[in-house]
Amino acid sequence: MHRFRFTIVAVCLLLAWLAYGELTLALRNPAPLEITLDQLQRSGPPREWLTITGGNQDLTRAINMSGTMDIDSFLVPLTTTKGEKAPEVWFETRDPQVLATLKKYYFQFDTEQEKQAFIAANADLFYGPKTLTGMTVSGLVAGSNRDKLSKLLEEMNVPVSPKVIFISEGKKPIVWRGLLFAIIAILGILKLSHSIKKERSA
Repeated sequence: MHRFRFTIVAVCLLLAWLAYGELTLALRNPAPLEITLDQLQRSGPPREWLTITGGNQDLTRAINMSGTMDIDSFLVPLTTTKGEKAPEVWFETRDPQVLATLKKYYFQFDTEQEKQAFIAANADLFYGPKTLTGMTVSGLVAGSNRDKLSKLLEEMNVPVSPKVIFISEGKKPIVWRGLLFAIIAILGILKLSHSIKKERSA
């Protein structure tokens, strides 16, 4: 019985910790903070939820994150200049237009000449300006996720800046998740307290 109670307390404390992290994240980020790519590269991310302006995406260097034919996301560099050797900002995208374009680029052409002609016909998308809204890699597994993404780039022989920043496009704070964790933690503690009082009064 004591072991069961200890487990319940441990789970409730973990949920309370998760709730604290989610809710404080939402409080720090009531809306995306607008920042230029140049400012982000010079000073780092001042908050987690950002709208980044002044950058260009380079789809010719996009990386398939699944490593299989079943592609649902790409990792794309956001650069200030075309051909930047070690981009400091990369973003994960699931944009349907980008996915469709890159799948066609990688799988429907047999020659480099055909690929280059396709890029030229879609230059605005391949090298176009990009206003990016999303969240930096954050939370309990931030370090692990960052390391995995950095390793993915290294495996593709892509130079990785020591100050590399990863952004998940379209991601934003989820308030309800923090509230749910908090409610479950409180209900668990109340239930445990009630059972202890009932046992003592028996």
